[in-house]
Amino acid sequence: MKKLRIGVAGLGRAFAVMASAFSDPRVELVAAADTRREALEKFKRDHGAKAYATVEELCTDPAVDVVYVATPHQFHAQHSILAAAHKKNLLVEKPMARTLEDCRAMIAAARKAGGVTLIVGHSHSFDLPVLHTRKLISSGAYGAVRMITALDFTDFVYRPRRPEELVTGAVYNQAAHQVDIVRLLAGAEVRSVRAFTGNWDAARPTDGAYSCQLGFAGGAFATLAYSGYAHFDSDELMGWIGEMGQKKDPAAYGAARRALTGDEVALKNARNYGGPEFRPPQPAAHQHFGLVVASCEKADLRLLPSGVMIYADSEQRLEPLPPPRIPRSEVIDELHAAVVEGKAPLHDGEWAMATLKVCLAMLDSARQGKEILL
Repeated sequence: MKKLRIGVAGLGRAFAVMASAFSDPRVELVAAADTRREALEKFKRDHGAKAYATVEELCTDPAVDVVYVATPHQFHAQHSILAAAHKKNLLVEKPMARTLEDCRAMIAAARKAGGVTLIVGHSHSFDLPVLHTRKLISSGAYGAVRMITALDFTDFVYRPRRPEELVTGAVYNQAAHQVDIVRLLAGAEVRSVRAFTGNWDAARPTDGAYSCQLGFAGGAFATLAYSGYAHFDSDELMGWIGEMGQKKDPAAYGAARRALTGDEVALKNARNYGGPEFRPPQPAAHQHFGLVVASCEKADLRLLPSGVMIYADSEQRLEPLPPPRIPRSEVIDELHAAVVEGKAPLHDGEWAMATLKVCLAMLDSARQGKEILL
């Protein structure tokens, strides 16, 4: 079995929640680049790997097969294009970029390099319950998808943020998860978008909530709702299993607001890889992004951290899924299959650009107060 050698560009929050996936025996962490010395020192200790001060140096390392671009969103295009120029395969964090022009430039760079794979993830559409629901729909046993409902209430707004993260807000930072999930389950192109956004805390001036209706080719439609204002927690609907698959304590209500004091960048760095408060995810079940129900002609399919609940015409039953052995191993499945086996990836550049197009249309719809046709 060929082992893919990974170089990480950016050891921040994205890497912190993805790090456990790289314990998969099909990959090996061999190098990283970051501006934080403490993160690089920990990386060298943990993995016996090389540490670089710049992404440019990382991309020239001949030992690196794949560059995992986990730098802040505004650098995704620059760093992806640089890595592709050095013939490195690409695993890019969501969102793919901040503009469609940048997405197109990233896709073009991978094609120009020849033989370079571009995959965008992690988004929660990689999660096994989502992929299994897609398989159930594809079987035809429950008829066509007609409606999808996606709902997530979190503490997003009150997590420590860099200044630019409060500019981009929930749509840029979070909507890619929901849009990816409903696009995958609907199995059709998004044709229309009508959205509203909420900006309700003057001390945290950003779009912290949104509600959106998507219309798909073929007539299916989806409703997306998200709030990051740390009031209702929709993990209550998921058996108090959190987004990372971890068990949650309902008694910890309000913890995010209470902890948000002082220098936010310092707080964020303390919780990230290399910081004194870093704790790798401890999953008890599959990851998720809130309540998702796919309504088909003959059944409603509800995604759960433990499997898929099927509400059919004459029965209701849970189709269980084995607990995850390695968190986000589905990302490694797709990456390894694409690079080593030559299998076309699901979450390629075109897929991710289409998701960003929907997210940008959500912002446009909210600003203009009208439906946006794609």
